[in-house]
Amino acid sequence: MTTAQDLFIVALEASPERPVGQGDLSLALAGAELIDLVAQEAVTLDDDLILPGPQPGLDDRLLAAAASALLRQEPYERVDDWLWRRGRDLSAAYQGAFEEDGLLSPARRGRLSFGGGQLELVASPARQRARGRWEEDEPVLRALAAAVGIRRGPSEDTPGPDGEAVTTVLAAVSDAVMELEAVRQRRSIENAAFANIWRAP
Repeated sequence: MTTAQDLFIVALEASPERPVGQGDLSLALAGAELIDLVAQEAVTLDDDLILPGPQPGLDDRLLAAAASALLRQEPYERVDDWLWRRGRDLSAAYQGAFEEDGLLSPARRGRLSFGGGQLELVASPARQRARGRWEEDEPVLRALAAAVGIRRGPSEDTPGPDGEAVTTVLAAVSDAVMELEAVRQRRSIENAAFANIWRAP
């Protein structure tokens, strides 16, 4: 299992009163993939530039797809550009992979809402592993979840994420999610103003 898969599971198990937006989650999933690629030494970061290394053999097909999607010629890609490019519809790709692998099924009682449909996670080692990481308050998973609005109580004793590269990616994810929210708000204001024009006497 990967950090992105664990994040997807945590997002599905988040409170149904405040579901995670697919755009926010897609950006965070792209960040999670990049963090895992750093851990696999498939990439290194030079400030915020992604420098690809040897393409490793990866068991997870979505992480392998992420490695294949890296730009391998100069000028190399910046982390924020990667998040927007790789993140496009990425949550839908994870949903499809989970359904294909039998980790996700239509909900019987409509408890979880995601992507406009009612879905639920089935009992599996993957779900147990993600829950274990979440309950342990693992710093990277906690930071990615917080970026998309999934928060847990303060944990002053828990250390922050290790490594400059991981910190750079997490900061970029937070910035990208805030930028997406700003776009949403701007569109909402513009749509409201347009509607008022038609309602004016």
